[in-house]
Amino acid sequence: MTEALRTPDDRFRDLPGWDHQPSYVADLPGYEGLRAHYVDLGPRAAADTYLLLHGEPTWAYLYRKMIPVFLAAGGRVVAPDFFGFGRSDKPVEQAVYSFDFHRDYLLRLVERLDLTNITLVVQDWGGLLGLTLPMDAGFVPRLSRLLAMNTGLAVGTSPGKGFEDWRAYVAAHPDLAVGGLLKRSVPTLSEAEVAVYDAPFPDASYKAGVRAFPQLVMTEPDMPGVEISRAAQHFWSQWEGPSFLAVGAQDPVLGVPAMDRLRRIVRGAPMPLVLADAGHFVQEHGDVVARAALVSFGEAAHG
Repeated sequence: MTEALRTPDDRFRDLPGWDHQPSYVADLPGYEGLRAHYVDLGPRAAADTYLLLHGEPTWAYLYRKMIPVFLAAGGRVVAPDFFGFGRSDKPVEQAVYSFDFHRDYLLRLVERLDLTNITLVVQDWGGLLGLTLPMDAGFVPRLSRLLAMNTGLAVGTSPGKGFEDWRAYVAAHPDLAVGGLLKRSVPTLSEAEVAVYDAPFPDASYKAGVRAFPQLVMTEPDMPGVEISRAAQHFWSQWEGPSFLAVGAQDPVLGVPAMDRLRRIVRGAPMPLVLADAGHFVQEHGDVVARAALVSFGEAAHG
C-alpha cells in the first residue's frame, strides 16, 4: 500500500469561482487505496467531452474560467487532479512519482468514466502527459479534438536556461510557496484565489508531487517518457482532427517559441492565439481562450 496524505476537506470550503461538487475514485487498477479527485459536469451524453489536464503546481481549479464556457456550449467537462495535487491523495515518497505513474492514472480514469468524443485540453505537465495518451490504442477512438496551451512534448532535450533555473529553484525550496508563485505569474489574482492554490498543501510533507514534477521533465535522452513522447510526435504529425493552440506570451519557458514548436508538430494546427499579457498559467485568461477555441472548432466543422 502506498503511503499517502489526504488534504482535509475543510481547506476547500468557499472557493471563489468554484462551487463544483467533488467526485472521487479510490479503486483504479494499479492505484487501489489512493483516492483521486475529479469534477464531472454537464450531461453524460453530451456530443463533446472536455478533458482538462492541469500541470505544476496547480489543480483543476485552474480551469474555473474555461469550464463555464464549455458547459454553456452543451459539453461534458471532466477535470481531474493528478496524484500529489489538488484534492487527490498525495503519496509521501517522491520516488513514487514517475512519468508512467501519472500517465497510467489518466488512462485508467478515462477508461473508468468511459469518456468519448474527447476534446483534450492541456497545459504544462497536462500536455507532457496528455499528448502521449494516444500511444495507448484504446485512447485513440475516444479522441476528437485538441486544445493545447503553454506545453509541449519532452523528447530528451532541455527547454533551456529558464527551465533549468526553475528546476533548480524547486529543488532548493522543498516547501515551495505555491500560492506566491501563482501570484507572481498572475498579479491580478485575489488573496482568496491565491489561498486556493495553497489549499492542497497544509505543509511541506504534502508537496512531494510539487517537488517531483520538475525533476521528471525529460531533458536527457535516456529518461523515462522520452521514447513514448517521440512516438507521440509522429502521431500528432499525422493527426487529422481539429486543433487549437493558445499561448501566454509572458511565459519564459513554455511561451511563444515552445508553442510554435508544437504547432509545427501538430498537423494542420493553426497559428496560436497569443495572449500578450498572460504568462504560464494562461487558463487564468481561460474564458477568452475557450470561446476562441469553440469558434475555431465550429469553423473547422463547417469549413
